[in-house]
Amino acid sequence: MRMASLNQSLEWESGKMESQAGSHGNGSCITADMEQGSIESYRYYLSRRTLFQMLSDRGYNVPHSELTRSLSDFRASFGHNPDPSRLRICLPLISSPSKKINREGLHRLILVLQSKMNSHARKVVDEYPIKVEFFQITELLINITKHVSVPKHEILSAQEKRKLVNKYKLEDKQFPIMQKDDAIARYYGLEKGQVVKITYKGGMTDSLVTYRCVS
Repeated sequence: MRMASLNQSLEWESGKMESQAGSHGNGSCITADMEQGSIESYRYYLSRRTLFQMLSDRGYNVPHSELTRSLSDFRASFGHNPDPSRLRICLPLISSPSKKINREGLHRLILVLQSKMNSHARKVVDEYPIKVEFFQITELLINITKHVSVPKHEILSAQEKRKLVNKYKLEDKQFPIMQKDDAIARYYGLEKGQVVKITYKGGMTDSLVTYRCVS
């Protein structure tokens, strides 16, 4: 089990991934792209790529080269049995580029696990004085927001939420609910009270817009 720490920037060290097949975004078998390499390196590549995409969507300054890195480039850089310590990353928020992570300023962790956390470990984590997020390696093999069946999600800023609430005279409890453990809410790291604009396209109309409040 490794952990990613997140303050005004984020640092991630991936957990060692177990060698078993799965599926990814384009619907092909995970082994299809592995003829020239190991399952382990491919799973590291997929999960790390999804994490970079997630951080970019959360407002972190992710280098374009990391978002477009190919599997062959990844293996050329990290090998077929990557050393997790070499996969460590540190990114600043676009809104606060001068703020770097440090041990004293740590206020959030992302734990990337290869199996479910046992009750003892969970109890220890629950005692942390900071926010902790959990992701299984298998949850990061694909980016769920890029799936063809998932509608467009946009996170409203506090100001945008106020305008919406004032316009329609709404309270949080009057919004349709998005559970905090919803996959989309977890992807964006949403907190209770945040509002998501969801746009559905196709069907009887060109588009349909709805809003949900994280509960």
